Amino acid sequence: MAVAFQMSMNIAVLGYSLAMLAFFSLIVLLLTSWRKQLNAKALIFSCLLTIGWSATLAWQSGWATHFSVISDVTEVLRNAGWTGFLLLLMGFFQKPKSLSGPRLNSVVVAIGIFYLVILLATLARNTEQHFVVAEIVVMASTVGRLASAVLGLLLVEQLYRNTPVEERWGIKFACMGMGGLFAYDFYMYSDAMLFRHVNIEIWSARGVVNALTVPLIAMSASRNPKWSLGFTVSRRIAFHSVSLFGAAIYLLAMASAGYYLRYFGGRWGTVIQVAFLFGALILLGCILFSGVFRSWLRVVISKHFFNYTYDYREEWLRFTRILSEDGPDLGVRVVQALAKLVESPGGALFVTRESGQSGHCERLANWNMSLMSQSDPANLSLCRFLEQKQWVIDLKEYADNPTRYTNVALPEWLCNFSKAWLVIPLSLHGKLLGFVVLAQPRSALNLNWEVIDLLKIAGSQAASYLAQQESAHALMVARQFESFNRMSTFVVHDLKNLISQLSLLMSNAEKHKHNPEFQKDMLATINHSVQKMKLLLQKLSRKDAIETYIPLNIDALLQQIIQSKSRAEPRPTLEIGDPGLVVMADWERLERVIGHIIQNAIEATSKAGKVVVSVAKVDERVAISINDTGRGMSKEFIRDRLFKPFESTKSAGMGIGVFESHEYINELGGQLTVISQESIGTNFLMMLPFHKDTTKPIALLQEEASESK
Repeated sequence: MAVAFQMSMNIAVLGYSLAMLAFFSLIVLLLTSWRKQLNAKALIFSCLLTIGWSATLAWQSGWATHFSVISDVTEVLRNAGWTGFLLLLMGFFQKPKSLSGPRLNSVVVAIGIFYLVILLATLARNTEQHFVVAEIVVMASTVGRLASAVLGLLLVEQLYRNTPVEERWGIKFACMGMGGLFAYDFYMYSDAMLFRHVNIEIWSARGVVNALTVPLIAMSASRNPKWSLGFTVSRRIAFHSVSLFGAAIYLLAMASAGYYLRYFGGRWGTVIQVAFLFGALILLGCILFSGVFRSWLRVVISKHFFNYTYDYREEWLRFTRILSEDGPDLGVRVVQALAKLVESPGGALFVTRESGQSGHCERLANWNMSLMSQSDPANLSLCRFLEQKQWVIDLKEYADNPTRYTNVALPEWLCNFSKAWLVIPLSLHGKLLGFVVLAQPRSALNLNWEVIDLLKIAGSQAASYLAQQESAHALMVARQFESFNRMSTFVVHDLKNLISQLSLLMSNAEKHKHNPEFQKDMLATINHSVQKMKLLLQKLSRKDAIETYIPLNIDALLQQIIQSKSRAEPRPTLEIGDPGLVVMADWERLERVIGHIIQNAIEATSKAGKVVVSVAKVDERVAISINDTGRGMSKEFIRDRLFKPFESTKSAGMGIGVFESHEYINELGGQLTVISQESIGTNFLMMLPFHKDTTKPIALLQEEASESK
């Protein structure tokens, strides 16, 4: 046993001596090659502390009769030195370069006090004589050193994580080296807490481990001679780091307390320890998941660790993300976005409405707040004040000193609501769209100029989202009216065509009323008109009428159209070049489109003229040609006016039929072209996609077409 102990001591002498020489070599390199480095002095100082610690342990391992307080003190100073160097790299000793840069003293003082406590515990460990008290002090000292190792690892992790990716190549080896120092200490003291004594073999190898980290630190020093990385700590990282470190300290303290409960608890010691640790874990979980605690911690971090209350980039990204994301109504998202800026748990959104000479505000949305507006003459004064001043109103401050707000009258329903805290105006281009009332915050927040200005800008941004939503709603309503008006126009156009057919029928009735053929044709025409009117009524009554696209026999469709125009003068004729052609379309709609063009051709042609309708297959497309010998149209009219709504060459025309025909042909994937010469005639050519489904016979297609009608 003694031989093994002596061998461990010899290894310790060699290991700590090697560590001393390695860090001394690093100092020589820093003094000769890199003496102008920005952070070289801090690195040299940390190396000197490590040399002193290594030399002390090497001497005590080989020649001293017992370990003195000097080795413990130098170890605390060595850990403090490397921690300070990490803080220097992270910018805690420099003037902040950005809005999110931390202040000088807050973090440094807290960590300094932490190491001072460890140093005092170390001194007490070497002076206390009472057995029980001495064991408590020893455990406290061990816990403190373990906590310092955790702190060092946390700082190394944050340094690497928050260094820009393109600059990590210059810091990664230093992070590995310093991380190795603290990681080995964490391993050694964790083992000591578990087995209640320091493992001599682990302790002896500690010097060699420290020596191996020197090349890594030297490599980073050569890669990054200035150690100036533009490092900043975000509030999110600070929040999670403080939470993690606090939880670690809490668990270490609770573990130590549980150990002593077990030690002094006698027969019930184990039971008391388990119950105590379980309760401590439950308490920690409740604290970490508490909204009030998290809010308080954010406020404390922003107040004591940073020059400015907000990280504006992060806050603005979160604000716009909440306003833009899917989920609750926009009004609720506006309240949530503004409330999160000041840690408020709820609020309500009110929009202004003008009613005669008195202003009226109504609640549009609420989030965890039951505040309702009421009719009050002061509503108008509040809205005018917010629109003119655009101030954020602190209701508590208003209650104490109304003169700060020019003694503006506030409505009773707002003043009497005890949870109300802030009134934030939502203004856009100098016009008040509404305001948001926020509830009291979870933790006290100082309403300085920074918070108030941020709320004003955020309120203006939220107002733009609300205005955009209102404009979109107004546009949707306008489009609905436009759609209704457009549908009404087409209905009137169809009614005009039906009236024209019936008028033509009545004009010939006196002359042909005793003709059985005329009577038969008259009944067919009236029946056709009645069916058309029924279809129009059905379309008017159905908001979501869906057209039915089926394979149509174009021959049957054209024959029916020609038959309906049989009494017209001139009577149109049909020429079928390729029989049995099929297209995909809605029968009713296509019949109306082609029938309108044929009707226009009849009206534009004298009784002695001709209207010829022909159909043929051209290059896998169905070509429907409508030729007339009428008065024709000019090229300018065809180019500029023909396919526009409400443009017509007829005195009584509405200019809707050709526009609808052109739109529907394009919708089917076809093309409508017009060739015309004045006083000679016009040719309308429709090119429709040919439907290649030949599995169904023509007779069956005709039967399906008749059913669809």
